[in-house]
Amino acid sequence: MSFADRISTANELIWSIPLIALCLLAGLYFSLRTGFLQVRHIPDMLNQLKKGKESEDGTSSLQSLMMSLSGRVGMGNIGGVATAIAFGGPGAVFWMWTSAFLGAATSFIESTLGQIYKEKDPDTGEYRGGPAYYFEKAYKHKARGLSLAYGIIFAVVTIVAMSFFLPGVQANGMASAIDNAWNIPTWVTAIGLVIALGFIVIGGVKRIAHFAVVVVPAMALLYILIAVVVFFMNFTDIPRVFGLIFGSAFGAQPVFGAILGLAVKWGVQRGIYSNEAGQGTGPHAAAAAEVSHPAKQGFAQSFAVYVDTLFVCSATAFIIISTGMFNTFSGETWPSDVIHEGHGGLSTDVEPGPGFVQQGLDSVFPGAGPTFIAIALSFFVFTTIVAYYYMAETNLNYLTRKMENRLAARAMQRVLQALVLVSVAYGAVTTAGAAWGLGDIGVGSMAWLNIVGILFLQGPALKALKDYRQQKRQGLDPQFDPRKLGIENATFWELRADKQLQSGPGGEPEKQLDRD
Repeated sequence: MSFADRISTANELIWSIPLIALCLLAGLYFSLRTGFLQVRHIPDMLNQLKKGKESEDGTSSLQSLMMSLSGRVGMGNIGGVATAIAFGGPGAVFWMWTSAFLGAATSFIESTLGQIYKEKDPDTGEYRGGPAYYFEKAYKHKARGLSLAYGIIFAVVTIVAMSFFLPGVQANGMASAIDNAWNIPTWVTAIGLVIALGFIVIGGVKRIAHFAVVVVPAMALLYILIAVVVFFMNFTDIPRVFGLIFGSAFGAQPVFGAILGLAVKWGVQRGIYSNEAGQGTGPHAAAAAEVSHPAKQGFAQSFAVYVDTLFVCSATAFIIISTGMFNTFSGETWPSDVIHEGHGGLSTDVEPGPGFVQQGLDSVFPGAGPTFIAIALSFFVFTTIVAYYYMAETNLNYLTRKMENRLAARAMQRVLQALVLVSVAYGAVTTAGAAWGLGDIGVGSMAWLNIVGILFLQGPALKALKDYRQQKRQGLDPQFDPRKLGIENATFWELRADKQLQSGPGGEPEKQLDRD
């Protein structure tokens, strides 16, 4: 069996029906347990993004959101959507929306847990956290050995995924788009990307946050605006677009009936790849935020899922479907059994990925489509790989934070940086199939560990949500004291609550909500 075959086999095993069902059912379960907070707390989401402040130790909620989006908005939003539609039909878009809506509740749970169990980096003073931290701490008082082992396993899997499996997908998509637009060899793109990343990854979480908060919203907004223009330039096709999405989502149209299962599979798989709800990546950025209550950042991270899938991924889908630039597979072979020719006459030798979107946009803006997508994807990919490195570094920090030899710990960090750069270089010049296969293995492995874990650890996050709602009803700006809720091992918040109590009756815990 070849290396490519081994990757394909492992990918199919990880992304089998049980994981697809787990992602959807966990999202539905958390939606019910939280009273569909993804709808109920939209005002809180927006308010936190507007009023959240940064500190010397942590980022603002908006910066943390942008850090999270910088990891979410990438190849998955363009090439990932294209492959989902290619293999699963237009109905895959509906299942991407479904996974995002339900996943917003999952994202709240994992991100709130990330905030509850965060701690300070002894070297930088910055906040660190994520699944490895909450897996170890949540049941430390009951099953220390098991919780520690689970945390270590997740940290190791995340380091491998974020430094080796996932960066290659991003680099491959960027190199492919640039080659399509300007005929620049992929090895040239690889060199340029490695040099640019080298200047960023050594700057720490603050540099990542400040970089992302400028680049991500600007490019995402421009991309969405371009998609809206394309959509309405094909205004008469709007009923057909939604008809294809909803009709094929449930196999209502005979031509798509045979691939109903693929629509669900590819929609959920690419949806999780893009919005990362439940994968365990969001809590890393969430833990870096400076907030007075963990639920606040949970709301902000839930909103990130909406931005990623309902806005950016939908923009890509509309470009592809409204221009007719898509091929639909009834099987896993090429050429497709069902071919829909769009305005530009898409040929069957176009590999699913950025090329679909580039041709779709080019059919509306001749000569400009490939260039714009190449530029947009370059920014998205760059910020995504930077976010990947941050998450890999956070988990390496988790494993080495108690090492007395800090010089050795820093040496391991340099090795990690080198591994990311090597992965990027290799991914840019390898085949798309191999890159996506490795990426899917990374995403799926993390999702299995994290979703199963938070189903057991959901209690503290639900207590935090209940506490937040009670304080809001009392007219207070919610402040968090884990001991009042029976939450153990949240050391950071215990110390913070003690400092607030020392400030007296007029201190921050009694502070009334800002009414303006």
